[in-house]
Formats: sequence, structure tokens, C-alpha cells
Amino acid sequence: MALPQPADLTTLVLRTDFRDDAAWEALRAALDAAGGLSCATCVSDPRFAGASIAALLAEDAAAEDEAVCEVFLADATTLADPEHRLLAVDLYTEPGRTVRIPARWYADMSINLGIANMDFAEFADAADPSGTFRGFGDAD
Repeated sequence: MALPQPADLTTLVLRTDFRDDAAWEALRAALDAAGGLSCATCVSDPRFAGASIAALLAEDAAAEDEAVCEVFLADATTLADPEHRLLAVDLYTEPGRTVRIPARWYADMSINLGIANMDFAEFADAADPSGTFRGFGDAD
């Protein structure tokens, strides 16, 4: 179950819940609308159904040369949530650390991580009490 490689200058959005195809398509539309840039490599592969963070960490660690630094999971919570809060998972600096991120903030996080302008921890540390990143306070 090796993790797919995201396209250049994008991050991996991995579907792990397959109960609602319409919700998946709504999430993809929300990601495309956020930031006006296509910065997601969306993967909908049933072999990742219900994949745990531990399993994803193990697969990424085994990849060595093809390691992925972070993954955004479209899990049951994401697909049921009107904000489409993805579960961002750090696979590199603090493997297994997570933060929720609404689709509207996805492009900001993805781009900054992709160009190494910011670290995963900066987003996770700025999360609200629910564990959701909603910006750095300089925007709504």
C-alpha cells in the first residue's frame, strides 16, 4: 500500500472513506475553488479505505526514496463536514502529528509546505481548541 506520489508542487489528498461519492466530488470542487490554484493530487483508491495513520506512516517510511512529507486525508469526518475539514498528517518532521484544515485553507497550507516556506508545526500550532487550523488571524 505504498503512498501515491503527488504531482510536482502539489500535496496528496487521499480518500479513505468511500460511502459518499457526491461528498468526495464536493470536496474536490471546494479544493479547486480555494485559492484558485490546483495544488492537490487527489487519489480515490479503494485500497486506502479506512487506512490508519499508523499504516500510512509505515508505508511512507518503507518507501525511503519516494517518501511523502505530508498527506491530507479525506476521511469520514471530512466528507460529512460542510467545511470539508481534511485531516492533515505530518509524515516527516513529527510523524503522526495531525491537524484539521477546512478546504478553504487547504491551498495556503499546501503551497507553503510545498515550497518549504513554512513547516507543518506552524499550522498545527495555530489550530483552534478543536484542532482545526483556520488561518493565522490576519485573514477571516
